[in-house]
Amino acid sequence: MEEPSLESILLHYQRQWLTDRAPVKVYEKSRRIGITWTESADAALNAARRGGTDWWYIGYNKEMALEFVEAAAGWTRRFNHAARTIEEIAVADEDDDILAYRIRYASGHKIVALSSRPSNLRGKQGVAILDEAAFHDDLPGLLKAALALTMWGGRVHIISTHCGAANPFNQLVDDIRAGRRPYSLHRTTLDDALAAGLYRAICRDSKVSWTVAGERAWRAELMAEYGSDAGEELLCIPSVSSGVFLPSALVESRMRDEIPVLRWHCGASAIERGNAALVKDAEDWIAAELAPAMARLDRDLMSCFGEDFGRSGDLTVIWPLQIAPNLVRRTPFLVELRGVPFKQQEQVLFYIVDRLPRFIGGAMDARGNGQYLAEEAALRYGSRIEQVMLSVEWYRENMPRYKAAFEDGKIELPRHADILADHRLLRMQQGVARLSERRTRGDDRNQRHGDSAIAGALAYYASYSNQQEYAYTAVNSRSARMELRGDSNEREALSASRIWGESRTRFRSGSW
Repeated sequence: MEEPSLESILLHYQRQWLTDRAPVKVYEKSRRIGITWTESADAALNAARRGGTDWWYIGYNKEMALEFVEAAAGWTRRFNHAARTIEEIAVADEDDDILAYRIRYASGHKIVALSSRPSNLRGKQGVAILDEAAFHDDLPGLLKAALALTMWGGRVHIISTHCGAANPFNQLVDDIRAGRRPYSLHRTTLDDALAAGLYRAICRDSKVSWTVAGERAWRAELMAEYGSDAGEELLCIPSVSSGVFLPSALVESRMRDEIPVLRWHCGASAIERGNAALVKDAEDWIAAELAPAMARLDRDLMSCFGEDFGRSGDLTVIWPLQIAPNLVRRTPFLVELRGVPFKQQEQVLFYIVDRLPRFIGGAMDARGNGQYLAEEAALRYGSRIEQVMLSVEWYRENMPRYKAAFEDGKIELPRHADILADHRLLRMQQGVARLSERRTRGDDRNQRHGDSAIAGALAYYASYSNQQEYAYTAVNSRSARMELRGDSNEREALSASRIWGESRTRFRSGSW
């Protein structure tokens, strides 16, 4: 009998998970969205084939093990694969016999549910499923044992709701987002699942008519059922996840005395002076403050920048970075502009970027009025400029990597009280590092709102987002002269010629 198409059975996020064949994949999820059920389908289809493999399911209690094996048996019957009956078996262990459940297929493969003792995975091959991983007693030990399966082509699937911000599962998720672990990451909240049709599927299976009101009532009932735990259980927000994101001691440990902060403040009446006077003001400030700092740039290092925009209230901060051979991102100087008109901000930005050695890219705040400057930069420098619409999702995916740069000693920044204060304004809010609403130095002339922290995060993002292979070769005298002149067309060709190899495919974490 022909197998039913999973396209007609599974929801979008379930299909995305099932078709992801990464050696290690991780799912942070809401309860009741059908991921374990999807896993049982994958296991049944694969184990029943001659070219398939064994599957090892590890939940944290006997009921989960039995439920998974029964679900796999249900899929087996649905797909009409030959399978022997479900067996209750004893797996020999060093200390005692461990209860397990098993389905044996005519293919010679099997699905086995085990207890969560790490030693149970010793010597196994195939696919290991660690379900509700946050609730296992020894997740690090279990993961260590499971990863051995990947050495021989096996895979590891780690699935869980959250159980606190300090839990090893949440730390694993943070490590993936920070780039410390090369694993595939999926994320689905209850609301994501509803948008993908979860309640419609429930109604279809229950032979109940779907209505908007019915879906809203079902969601409200679930949220009420979980009460204060709804954020963690249904919306993927680890509990006790508020407070300072970057501790002062950590930020200060990456600060360097020799990095200047260059400031240009214009009064509210500056625009009345006329365009010619403002252009001359910008030229004078550039010559006096910016040009000497630019002259100290290392011509052999690749450069990028981040920019957070402000006009009449907040600051515009332009944060260049140079990438050292040991991959430390060095800040040569920082530029802060307060009350500077749009065209003069453009004048300063273009002066900097035209002269950044081996320029590989920039990330610019493109919200609100910042869209003008970001768009002008994209027109001038092409695809090397990323116009970033800062959002909760952007913060969720990129702030853990920025924090990792501080923890791993991969970034250097100016030693300045204002820069420290800006970074202290990054707070964990519902599991995501964002700026708090509080401002520092609250008068209109000197107020700040974490401007340099956002510029720094954007600069660090620009330093890795294109995922180029870097070659640190000396710059010849002709190319150095061309870079100093700031000829954008020639610099485009030079930058391309100095980056050897093809761009590696960039993995962006899934958030379905």
